[in-house]
Amino acid sequence: MSHTVLILGGGVGGVVAANRLRRLLPSDDRIVVVERLEAAPFGASLPWLATGHRSSDSISRSARQLLHPRVEVVTGDIDAINPETREVSVGGRRLVGDSLIIALGAALAPERIPGLADAGFNFYDGQGAIALRQEMSRFRGGRLVVLTAAPMYKCPAAPYETALLLEDLCRQRGIRDAVNLQLIAAEPAPMGVAGPAVSASVRGLLESRGIAYLPEHQVSGVDPVAKRLHFTNGVEASFDLLAFVPPHVAPSVVTQSGLAGDSGWMSADRNTLETKWPGVYALGDVVSFPLAMGKPLPRAGVFARAQAQVVARNIAAKRRGRAATARFDGHGMCFVETGGGKAGIGRGNFYAEPVPTVALHAPGRVGHLAKVLFEQQWLRGWA
Repeated sequence: MSHTVLILGGGVGGVVAANRLRRLLPSDDRIVVVERLEAAPFGASLPWLATGHRSSDSISRSARQLLHPRVEVVTGDIDAINPETREVSVGGRRLVGDSLIIALGAALAPERIPGLADAGFNFYDGQGAIALRQEMSRFRGGRLVVLTAAPMYKCPAAPYETALLLEDLCRQRGIRDAVNLQLIAAEPAPMGVAGPAVSASVRGLLESRGIAYLPEHQVSGVDPVAKRLHFTNGVEASFDLLAFVPPHVAPSVVTQSGLAGDSGWMSADRNTLETKWPGVYALGDVVSFPLAMGKPLPRAGVFARAQAQVVARNIAAKRRGRAATARFDGHGMCFVETGGGKAGIGRGNFYAEPVPTVALHAPGRVGHLAKVLFEQQWLRGWA
């Protein structure tokens, strides 16, 4: 009897799980990926898109382009998820899986901060990144602010990369002396989940480039007319150009289907990715894995990729009547693009206790080329 694996989400986690399963499962088993978007940009490339190093077409792919030819694709919005029966409704169409993988990512919610969406440019969105690039081409000087609107967001390095790339762009355009560049952060330190050494290194990168860093500033509202930021600590700040990371939330179908826990996100075993519902897995940005240090595992494509490989191996093992022994061990890496064809590489064990053991290698050409390779692996179809 054939087996059906239903995968919700055509991002990194969903694509990697589907492609790996297609290689591991019998040929008559069905693998079905549900994705709402016709095409989407690769998230790790958005800082490059925002600063003119990439075009939208060069970093955008449809799920169909990335998936094995014998993986089925259903395009549409998911109306409901029933984890008990592993049943999903997509535009009124009923789909049922013997195994269900939920890899729906995180939803961007700029509307949670009054005035934010109208005041600046959301570079975590493809259209917002393009709009920021266009505005930068007209920018001649003033106060340029990069803002994180909440302390937890995916791709923890991205706002710091973007600030460094914007600074590099200002230098290239000969306007750096006319620009007051600030990074105002809701979090207490850059990339704090990677540990104090990495955090200090990233802060040092900002300061070495004259980028003022203001941590622990939680924005409460923005006046798009007066161009002023209001923070919960009573501080106000002005800007001439605002680039921001919006708050992140679980997709509405996850909360409406009762899948989100007290944290607002899905929960799963941090090693096997299986949820409390047998045969139902959650991976990537939609799930929260608390660490001993009190912060959750970073939401990043490298972790989604590794988690998807674990889930695929375990589903295939169970399908063959074998023990599911694959485990996600918390190891991962990230890039910190600094401009000038250089990037730092951070790698280590994020599950280490009492704090993650992560080291950041100094920015260089090798780091940049490694990130380019990382990008190209995805754009060619990643397994």
